[in-house]
This record gives sequence, structure tokens and C-alpha cells, in this order.
Amino acid sequence: VSSKCQIEKVKKATYITYIGYVHVCIYDTQTKYIFVLTKRISRLSLCSKMASDDKKNPMRDIQVDKLILNCCVGESGDRLTRAARVLEQLTGQQPVYSKARYTLRSFGIRRNEKIAVHVTVRGEKALEILERGLKVKEYELLQKNFSDTGNFGFGINEHIDLGIKYDPTTGIYGMDFFVCLTRRGARVARRKVRKGRVGFNHKVTKEDSIKWFQEKFEGVVLAQAL
Repeated sequence: VSSKCQIEKVKKATYITYIGYVHVCIYDTQTKYIFVLTKRISRLSLCSKMASDDKKNPMRDIQVDKLILNCCVGESGDRLTRAARVLEQLTGQQPVYSKARYTLRSFGIRRNEKIAVHVTVRGEKALEILERGLKVKEYELLQKNFSDTGNFGFGINEHIDLGIKYDPTTGIYGMDFFVCLTRRGARVARRKVRKGRVGFNHKVTKEDSIKWFQEKFEGVVLAQAL
């Protein structure tokens, strides 16, 4: 074909795709030859060709499913109450208390004692609080901050860095940020009726979450701490 029809001289090419086969019709205006090439393709290569189409698939977009803020005090009492007040002031939601799973006498923790408080944020408010937390970290994270399931987390030492006014009666508390990323359609694995499974190619991986963080916030991912 290359001897009779040069690629630069081809003026018209029509692609007809069938299940398992691709038929390419090439028409040369000089020699007036019509070449029909038939190639058998697998379903995987057919799906990859559809994925690389100019039209972007909105189902592949990564979005924040939820943001969890956790503040562990290690004891019950006034300190835990003040930490809950900080989270409520930051998110505007009622936080939930967490209990110890077992007794640790060296830390003075008893089983079923309230030692921590956390809150779950979704939607636009989650993105707003996440950006404030990343600004404290100067948009720099480590590779070990990202999990294999596509989630990532980090911590801050002082809550006043998030823009909250310092209150001497409250004190200063640190907290953990944990972000769960997902794609549209992940609900099929959690619903009660007609439950299904999410395919491996549709799950968010560690590489996907790192790329999303770099593109969304122009962040920097370091191999190790400087």
C-alpha cells in the first residue's frame, strides 16, 4: 500500500468501527485507488480508543467524596469539649465523639472512654476547608501521605493557622485532615438494591490522586521530608 499510496497524498479516510473489527477505507485522488484495510481488535483496545476520544468522559472526573477532620485529645473532660467547640466553629456542624477501643493504663485511657472528636464535611465546604489546610502546608505533601486506594491525609499543629481567632480560654489544638476521593458511579457498590461492583479501571489509584492534587491545587509531592 505504501508504494502506491503515499500517506501525505491521502485526502480522504473513513473509519468504520464494528465489534472486534476496524475497517479503514483510504481513497487516493491521484491513483484513484480505494484500499480497504481490515484489522481485528480486542475489546480492551476498543475501550481505550473510546477513552482517548476528544470528547472528555465526565464519569472519569475525580471529585472529593468527603473530608474528615479528627482531633484526638487523649482524655475526656474540658479539653475534649473545647476541641469539639473548635471543630464546630470551623465547620459549622455538630461533631461526633470517638471512644477508646481498649484500656491503656500507661496513657491513662479506659475502654469506651471518649478521647477524640471528629466531623465529616462534604460538598463545597469540604473543598474550602481543604484548601485552607493545604495553604498551611504550603501545598506540599509527601508520597507517603497518599494511600493505595486513592485517598490522602495530613495534619496541622495549630488550628489558628486556618484563620480562626485565638481564644485564651480554648487554647490551641492540632487536627488531622483526611480526604476521600471518588469517581461518579461508585454508589453502585454501596446501595442496597441491585448492588454491583466497581471495575478496577474506574477505581481511584495512588497515581490518580497525586495527579489530581497537582492539577487541582498546583501542589508539590515530595519523596521524603526536607
